[in-house]
Amino acid sequence: MTLRQLELFAALPNFPTLSAAAAHLHISESALSQAITGLEKAVGEQLCVRRKARGLTLTPTGQQFAARARTIVADTQELILDAARGEQLRGPVTLGCYSTFAPHVVPELLEGFPKRHPGVRMEVTVGTNEELLAALDAGGLDVALLFDVSLPVGYRRRRIYATELEVHLHPGHPLAAAEAVDLAELADEPYIFYDAAPGTRNVTDAFAARGLEPRIEARVTQIGLVDALVARGLGYGLLMSRPNNHPMSVDGRPVVIRPLDPPVTRSHVVGLWPEEMKLTPRASALLDFAVEKFGDPMA
Repeated sequence: MTLRQLELFAALPNFPTLSAAAAHLHISESALSQAITGLEKAVGEQLCVRRKARGLTLTPTGQQFAARARTIVADTQELILDAARGEQLRGPVTLGCYSTFAPHVVPELLEGFPKRHPGVRMEVTVGTNEELLAALDAGGLDVALLFDVSLPVGYRRRRIYATELEVHLHPGHPLAAAEAVDLAELADEPYIFYDAAPGTRNVTDAFAARGLEPRIEARVTQIGLVDALVARGLGYGLLMSRPNNHPMSVDGRPVVIRPLDPPVTRSHVVGLWPEEMKLTPRASALLDFAVEKFGDPMA
């Protein structure tokens, strides 16, 4: 069994077919097949099922083997980097970020973190909860930034910043002059519903807990569209607070943002990674930097 074989097999869960994996790994399909066969002989069990019509499927043993292989490959890479870098961080770090707040955090991370650690190559993937969790499980990300809501077990997390539901209003709305708004004051108003997980359930539960039901005017799946409609006086919005958030719609119209009183849906954005993984020094430093810039120093 060689490290190269482990590197190849560790990458297999990311691809639907053997040919797709071979093309990405810059190896012939026959050579990749031989590497897998060699591993299966060494292990004494079938690690994957290779069918031309149905693609590539890892057996339960193969899935466990791929996860352990990723850990071994990552640890080997870190050993080499540790020996080469001395006291300066060097090497890659891959960050995933939930799409709704990515515009508010990614630019500052991409600008500031490489200046702090010039030897680190930072890559960012933006996506949904499902996409980022799948990428974490497949070893495609070192860490992901997500809302700490309805997350599955099996992950470690670190709090980055606190967040809570806020109301977005047209400047001419009667409640725009208030310091805070009660959810009950909004129940009869037209509501621009941001319809995307995990926020959908948060809002529904918040109204239900007060015995209220929102009057939904429109359902949209983009945060920018919520503010664009609010800024034209078509209704109010309810969105989680975000750093570097300017009260302006995408088409340049002002929006008023007010806290809810009593508060609703207080949560955190967290850095998340599989519990069987150890954060690399670069990923750990990136989370330190994110906490420094955005939020909770004691998290």
